Amino acid sequence: MSGSFSRPAWRLLILAVFALFALSGCSLLWGPQQAPIVDATIMPVEPASAPVAASAPEPVETEAAEPEQPKKPKKPVVKPRKVEPPPPVATPAPPPPAPPPLIVLRTIERSEARALLDSEVQKSDGKVVGRAVNMIADASGKPREMVVNLQGFLGVGDRKVNFPWSAFRFTPTAKTAPIALNAAAAPAPAAKSAAVQLPLIDADVERSNGATVGRVIDVLIDANAQPQAVVLDVNGMVSTERRTIAANWSALRFVTKDKELHPLIDLSDAQINATPPYASDKPIRAVSPAPAPAPAPAAAASAAPATVTAGSNARAAR
Repeated sequence: MSGSFSRPAWRLLILAVFALFALSGCSLLWGPQQAPIVDATIMPVEPASAPVAASAPEPVETEAAEPEQPKKPKKPVVKPRKVEPPPPVATPAPPPPAPPPLIVLRTIERSEARALLDSEVQKSDGKVVGRAVNMIADASGKPREMVVNLQGFLGVGDRKVNFPWSAFRFTPTAKTAPIALNAAAAPAPAAKSAAVQLPLIDADVERSNGATVGRVIDVLIDANAQPQAVVLDVNGMVSTERRTIAANWSALRFVTKDKELHPLIDLSDAQINATPPYASDKPIRAVSPAPAPAPAPAAAASAAPATVTAGSNARAAR
């Protein structure tokens, strides 16, 4: 036996057996033990008592509550809105300027001017001595003489005599004999040069370019012995109908051409057509060419120039 196992092996075997006994002894010492049996003692049980009635809760004294104050309504919170700028408004283009008027008209009442041709001429005693047949003007357009056809007896011995213009007095409102001749007036001396003076009746009125506008058939004189207008026969100039118009005396100008005095007025065919006709029983509408429009300043270039409207009844300054 000592020959088949070595000493260390025996030691290990002994230790294993000892460990085995130690383990089994612990389970015998510390295993579960039964509780000791004790006689039961009967304990008396008291009967259940009646339920106790719940007592009413004692009133609790509280302080009088203050009336509630009405709550102020809360202001609604307005959130600022983003204001968008209005869309740009397109500025309308200014209207085109009105075309300038063709003519300027001046109304002359019949009580303010009287036709010269064939008006009776009387002396200061009221005696009719003849009829006016012409007016002679100088280069400035100022009346110098009047030609009177002095009547004879039953048409025999009639003669034309020139009297100074200052020898006459005019009364446009007179029904008869609107021209009075100073009894002491003497005939005017003969003109030295034909180019200095011009008989108006039957004189041709021209434009600056030499075209004929019409023929003078009468002159309208006011109470101050001043000519206000001439009556022009424009027959055959712009139409085939016989037509007469009144032109402002201030619109005439006199120039010397070919050693003769010529009256000029710049009235185009369109302006003549736009002029109302002259009638002896209607108010006189005397025409003048419309002035050229003034150049507009740079700051107000789009504004139309102020001009006199054609057909206006406004009385022009004399």
